[in-house]
Amino acid sequence: MLRIIGLLALLFALPANAQTVTVQTFSGPAEVPVTPQKIAVFDLAAFDSLDALGVRPQGLVRPVYLSYLEDAAAPTEPVGSLFEPDFEAVFAMAPDLIIAGGRSSEHLADLARIAPTLDMTIWADTVEDGLARLAAYGTIFEKEAEADALTQAFRAKLAQTKSALSTKGRALIVMTNGPKISAYGAGGRFGWLHEALNLPEAVERVETTTHGEAISFEFIRQADPDILFVIDRMAAIGQESEGAQATLDNALVHETTAWKTGQVVHLSAAPIYIAGGGIQSMTLTLDEILAALADQ
Repeated sequence: MLRIIGLLALLFALPANAQTVTVQTFSGPAEVPVTPQKIAVFDLAAFDSLDALGVRPQGLVRPVYLSYLEDAAAPTEPVGSLFEPDFEAVFAMAPDLIIAGGRSSEHLADLARIAPTLDMTIWADTVEDGLARLAAYGTIFEKEAEADALTQAFRAKLAQTKSALSTKGRALIVMTNGPKISAYGAGGRFGWLHEALNLPEAVERVETTTHGEAISFEFIRQADPDILFVIDRMAAIGQESEGAQATLDNALVHETTAWKTGQVVHLSAAPIYIAGGGIQSMTLTLDEILAALADQ
């Protein structure tokens, strides 16, 4: 099937005189059409930032998981999931541009046989990578002014949050997965909360694996964080389970400074876990941290 798609995709090649622009992607510079009319999106951080710019794709993965993007997602055509494209649906759509990355990155080569495909993975530096992707979308869709305004507003919010947390002490980031708990440090997937906010780690040298370091309640008590950031993975992916609040309502966790001072912050899970690096996702996370900690 993919061989047929690869051959037939030649019918949808860019005209020789099509206007293009070069943008930076995770894989390096890429030449893409300017203001493409038909877009298929396989990365929800990308969809988040595109939505903030007022760009409406025609194709989008399902499920979306993100409540704040449900209205924007409703009119789009399903083109598969985050992990598995529906290649027939993508080919039938005949997109001018495909935006992939992150969970869909292993399918980049096959998607590129259908239409120009960007690898917009956000990886090493969530904030700067996310803002770089936003700038690239602004260039592609001729919305540079809008992208710059969003960037400036975010940097101002980041500075405000950093200032508000400057005396709050050491932080520990944990993710619950039902009854299981993992910790993430400055080098982990949520490490931008440490790095961009200058928040000291309650525990140094936490394992930097994708799924974090498996920990116990004793680990949390021994770390004794001043701030405990909590992300509920099961809530992020829309599955029923014992919630993070119930999981962490434990006698050992009660002994921590974070619990005693009310500095346990349950972050909205889907934005930071599913769409990390999206401009709206990052802003929402900062708003939640400010609301929870700024006045304490």
